[in-house]
Amino acid sequence: MTSQHRTHSIVMALAALAVTAVTGCASTTTEPGDAPQEPTSPTAVVGQGTVLQIEGEDPQFCLGAVMESYPPQCSGPELIGWDWNAVEGEESASGVTWGTYAVWGDWDGTRLAVTDTIMLALYDPMPVEDPYVDPRNAGSTSEADLLSIQEVVHEEAPVEVLTSTPQNGYLFVTVVFDGGAVQEWADLTYGPDVVLIRPALRPVE
Repeated sequence: MTSQHRTHSIVMALAALAVTAVTGCASTTTEPGDAPQEPTSPTAVVGQGTVLQIEGEDPQFCLGAVMESYPPQCSGPELIGWDWNAVEGEESASGVTWGTYAVWGDWDGTRLAVTDTIMLALYDPMPVEDPYVDPRNAGSTSEADLLSIQEVVHEEAPVEVLTSTPQNGYLFVTVVFDGGAVQEWADLTYGPDVVLIRPALRPVE
């Protein structure tokens, strides 16, 4: 190998190492707006909402807004193992069956495998007190700033936002599920104690 060829080979090798190093660093950097990385193992959860099934399609667990039509219209995560014959309180019209329930199951990040259910009218959960709604613990963000954030958070969030409500100096944002990564995104994007993520599917303790 000539001296010129040897020098060229060394330069190319160093360039390849530099690209590898840059790529490795980029893969571990988390920027505001990045999609959160949730655990892949199923999580035992419970949620309250409307179960709706269109004839010929899979049942869905609607955890957000429900259009007050007849039959109602809504969408949500797919339910695995749902059996209308095992529950009461459902209605059917125009090829749609629906009802409101508390549902327990295993959440895999996309679908909910049902383990138990009860009519929502009969569900009496233990009250969950949120310290952030206490007026003595009010946030420092102005109402105007919270409204400005609310206008964009539905588009900026890395997961679907079900509802958002400014209250007590904070913006409360409901999502389907959060193992902590969505709240981390909110803190990185808007600062701590500004946007508070509240999951509709809560881990079972």
